[in-house]
Amino acid sequence: MPNLFQNQLNVIVYNFVDALSHARTDVSLMRELAEDEAAYRSVVESWFKNSTLWEAMELMAEKKVKIVITTDHGSIRVKKPVKIIGDKNTNSNLRYKQGKNLTYEAKEVFEIKKPELAFLPKVNVSQSYVVCKEDDFFAYPNNYNYYVNYYTNTFQHGGISLEEMMIPFVVMESK
Repeated sequence: MPNLFQNQLNVIVYNFVDALSHARTDVSLMRELAEDEAAYRSVVESWFKNSTLWEAMELMAEKKVKIVITTDHGSIRVKKPVKIIGDKNTNSNLRYKQGKNLTYEAKEVFEIKKPELAFLPKVNVSQSYVVCKEDDFFAYPNNYNYYVNYYTNTFQHGGISLEEMMIPFVVMESK
């Protein structure tokens, strides 16, 4: 840490909260530890107060520095499945799908039938995008109930909700 004070700009990436979010989905022990939003926030707070990031911030507080803390995306707790069918080349994200020949209920999604108008890549002529609304997530009809049970109440990102798109940041200066 002392070497960093010699630089005009340092960038340090901590992806713990994102990793925790994915672990909460994939690891049953984490599901139990962070069963709801309050428990999830408590786990994050506990990690932060005992992390090397906290130690680094305490060291920086003793110097004349400016710190900017931000993230690359937010997340949302998903609750409602939306059925979708796609071919083997359709991406795996739960909050948006891109591909050709996607089958879904149009009223349940935000459709982008002409990707170029939304400044999105168009890989083939029939390329389209669909994005979940609110706290929905995509589930395929095969093994539908398994995926609904597995992903309901997990934190996901990739959609267009305010929670996912707003990039929070804070600027702090030592006194």
